Amino acid sequence: MAGPRLAYRRAVRYEVGESDTATALGSGDVPVLATPRLIAWMEAATIACAAPFIGAGQTTVGTAVRIEHLGPTPVGAGVEIAAEPPAAAVGHRLTFTVRAIDSSGKVVASGEIDRAIVDRDRFLDASSPGDDNR
Repeated sequence: MAGPRLAYRRAVRYEVGESDTATALGSGDVPVLATPRLIAWMEAATIACAAPFIGAGQTTVGTAVRIEHLGPTPVGAGVEIAAEPPAAAVGHRLTFTVRAIDSSGKVVASGEIDRAIVDRDRFLDASSPGDDNR
């Protein structure tokens, strides 16, 4: 397994569009950043942040999400998603600290996302239709 780079933090900026709203995604009836979209953005940041922990033929898959969505973000507002890696993997598990900060500097979401390091081919084989291991 590749050695972790302790300072390997990822920050990605997004602008909330109409397609990112709770109304558009069906998770609510207000035109603000939807929690499912926010979590998807946070997961994307953790994927990039996981790179130093995985070796050839490996990938990571999401296993748990613990997020508090603390406030609304309107269409047109910017959001920075930050993910910080753990100091080391615990077995095959990585727990990332994540947060979202809007363009005014307010933290609008924070929490943790767990990812598991897996062998890519074995994982895909296990997900094939007709697999007897399910």
